[in-house]
Amino acid sequence: QVQVAESGGGLVQAGGSLRLSCAASGRTFNNNAMGWFRQAPGKEREFVAAISWSGGSTVYADSAKGRFTISRDKAKGTVYLQMNRLKPEDTAVYHCGRQRGILRAPSKLASEYDNWGQGTQVTVSS
Repeated sequence: QVQVAESGGGLVQAGGSLRLSCAASGRTFNNNAMGWFRQAPGKEREFVAAISWSGGSTVYADSAKGRFTISRDKAKGTVYLQMNRLKPEDTAVYHCGRQRGILRAPSKLASEYDNWGQGTQVTVSS
């Protein structure tokens, strides 16, 4: 059975950086686009960034543009989210998911993703 595990979260001061990792065990998702989403308490899951199966195409939420960078290492079967200049409003549980269907352009819609991990908590203090 495929499992996805996120890691790299933590507590950081505003302006700091974190790098999140998303690794799949059991198989890799090298033919799938992958996405990062986040969910704050009392709020719906929202899109952060996504990357195509090849790594050649990325999309970002407006809130992430210029601060976050998504990348993937296909040899390791891992997707990363480098987060710089963090703000208190970035505080949330960050999840990664696999976009259904192979060789597709990355989507911003959470409904198109599955194989969600448990998430990793990111807390940004002011």
